[in-house]
Amino acid sequence: MSKPCVLTAAALSPYYLEGLKALGYEVLDRLHETDPQAFAREAPRIRAVAAAGDSTVTADLIARLPALEVISVMGVGYDGVDLAAALPRGVAVGHTPGVLNDDVADLALGLMLAVSRGLVSADAHVRADRWPAAGRPLQRKMSGARLGIVGMGRIGRAIAQRALAFGMSVAYNARQRKDDLPWDFHADVASLAEQSDFLVLITPGGAGTHHLIDARVLAALGPKGYLINVARGSVVDEAALIDALAKGVIAGAGLDVFEREPSVPDALWQMEQVVLTPHIGSATHETRRAMAALACDNLNAHLQGRPMPAPVPEWTSQQRR
Repeated sequence: MSKPCVLTAAALSPYYLEGLKALGYEVLDRLHETDPQAFAREAPRIRAVAAAGDSTVTADLIARLPALEVISVMGVGYDGVDLAAALPRGVAVGHTPGVLNDDVADLALGLMLAVSRGLVSADAHVRADRWPAAGRPLQRKMSGARLGIVGMGRIGRAIAQRALAFGMSVAYNARQRKDDLPWDFHADVASLAEQSDFLVLITPGGAGTHHLIDARVLAALGPKGYLINVARGSVVDEAALIDALAKGVIAGAGLDVFEREPSVPDALWQMEQVVLTPHIGSATHETRRAMAALACDNLNAHLQGRPMPAPVPEWTSQQRR
């Protein structure tokens, strides 16, 4: 009997690939991209798609997989999966929330400190041996500042808890007020930005949040405010952000995600008040192992007829109907 067949939709983490192979699956690594003829032959055997958080699983790809039963995303975000094509066909979709909360929250605080204290440019200052000739300009204190969080899910709460240790006040924006939280709720993102020194984005991507952070919100954040994005690049109007940074509309930005990854606009490279990281929110050995294990568990559980440990909410809602 042949092994169950899994198609990868991206260059997966070695932890995910090793986990699938250890479970006995035959892994076809991006066969639809590397060898279309072989993919056409193998497509009837493919029962699962293994994806990453930045993968695109289109309606066309789903339609070309007649035996497809499950799409398992190694990542909390799954906006690249066409749910409108998958769910009506009964194709389950899983993701990996929870296990990456700490790493993403840690990075958010790291970017806040890096951009407000000028850590990257200070490092360059020392390495270029400019210290003996000139000191550094004074920077912005983070402790005691006002933090606004756009998106108050698991990671948003983890960011807030860390910020409290810095003596920061916390306010947030979400689809609705969280009755169990003591912090100020703002239904309007611009209103939140106006009351924030640091505006941290950790809301899901997708059409509902596309360019949520626009010129109006950036103007409300103001010339002493910093934007931190550890969510999705699509949440920010990147052209408006570049314009705001160039004109001093906001003080600076810490960005882990971008609109057209891995492409980053040249203008951002040139700005000393911007700290850039290459989408590394969950990039530690410990967390990537945990994410891979959960992604494997989701895929394996569904193919064995058991409930997935971490289905996406849309799949859960469909199953309850």
